[in-house]
Amino acid sequence: MAIGNTVDLVGNITRDPELRFTPGGMAVAQFGLAVNRRRQDRTTNEWKEETSFFDVVAYGTLAENISESLSRGSRVLVQGRLEQRSWETQEGDRRSKIEVVADEIGPSLRWATAEVTKNERRGDGGNPAGGGNPAGGGSPGSGGSFSRPASNQPPAYDYDEEPF
Repeated sequence: MAIGNTVDLVGNITRDPELRFTPGGMAVAQFGLAVNRRRQDRTTNEWKEETSFFDVVAYGTLAENISESLSRGSRVLVQGRLEQRSWETQEGDRRSKIEVVADEIGPSLRWATAEVTKNERRGDGGNPAGGGNPAGGGSPGSGGSFSRPASNQPPAYDYDEEPF
């Protein structure tokens, strides 16, 4: 088993996915995800609901498919990794946040059915999953640059490009 920065979440989308495009044309989708847990308090024997909220971002074809297929309230499975990004506001304040960068997303079929339509393969810069993301080094508004991961395949987009 490989140890790394991976996360698997099952939850409900809290806001409709927002699709944007970078200046270079890369699709970027963002949405919120609520993950509920139910546990029993052993001291009172009462059941307690706990909810965690996550911001999820996806790139490329995955982002476009998300915006066409999912909406607020959809129950989904998200597989990805945690990434922190930092930026500077117009007032000069430093901000940062941790997001889930999705590698795979699918509908939960526990209480619903889905119809799957396979898209034709498109040139995605060698990225078979249709995803891709800025890998470390910089972030929107930070003035930094994105570092290119080691790969023999061409990148899906320009890593020096800011997402928005």
